[in-house]
Amino acid sequence: MSSVLFESLSDKVALFNKQATSHELSQQQNPFTSGMNLEKPKFSKEEYGRPAAGSLSDIRGRKATAHILKEILELCDVIYQNGQPCKDDPNITGITFGDLFNIYVAISDKCVGLLLRARKQGFVQFEGEVLFQRRDDDVPIFLVKPIAEIRQTLKEKIEESKRETMFH
Repeated sequence: MSSVLFESLSDKVALFNKQATSHELSQQQNPFTSGMNLEKPKFSKEEYGRPAAGSLSDIRGRKATAHILKEILELCDVIYQNGQPCKDDPNITGITFGDLFNIYVAISDKCVGLLLRARKQGFVQFEGEVLFQRRDDDVPIFLVKPIAEIRQTLKEKIEESKRETMFH
């Protein structure tokens, strides 16, 4: 004796129609089906290329940003502590790349990348796009803001990043 799955032929037809309708609806959402008029997703400039707010990727990104800001702060402190004040403006501290690299390589292997990030944020200045060990050892790097201002700015950004991570 086999169990009866359908009471009648009309039950089989109804199940088939239900599955066909479901498939048709899913194909309307499929971007690879030809002749579709799907609505393009709309993103603001700030949202484009960013993970959804509160997602795990967003939280990881905010934590990474806070970590990088801490490393930039550490780099600026190393420049301040080991550099020389400029004669014409004592608020600007300078150090050669070679000296900085020799000091900082013991702390981190990301010295050049952090210098680029610190320059992008307006904390340091140096000539050239990228600095290379040995070739650019004599290139001066200048801390162009007072260290107290840099510390305050970066600590505020770090705290802001931590708060955003906690609330999402």
